[in-house]
Amino acid sequence: MARRCELTGKGVQSGNNVSHAKNRTRRRFLPNLVNVTLLSETLGTGVKMRISAHALRSVEHRGGLDAFLAKAKDAELSTGALAIKRKIEKAQVAAS
Repeated sequence: MARRCELTGKGVQSGNNVSHAKNRTRRRFLPNLVNVTLLSETLGTGVKMRISAHALRSVEHRGGLDAFLAKAKDAELSTGALAIKRKIEKAQVAAS
């Protein structure tokens, strides 16, 4: 399982540990990933995803999973999130 957010694409970054003597050793900065079930109002079901805590706040700020995916760029989304976005778009067109 990759350490990458399914909604924002946020992943592992690298940098240095710097000691008091300015010795530098490489380290990894891991994203804060959480397993959540987000509810889609259009589909009426829950969707399990592994997203960053920052993305979870963004989803809540934008008004839910449907609104977040509507504004999200396709290049940032994982294949699973992209498939969910397409399902939501089809369901909204069918409801209209």
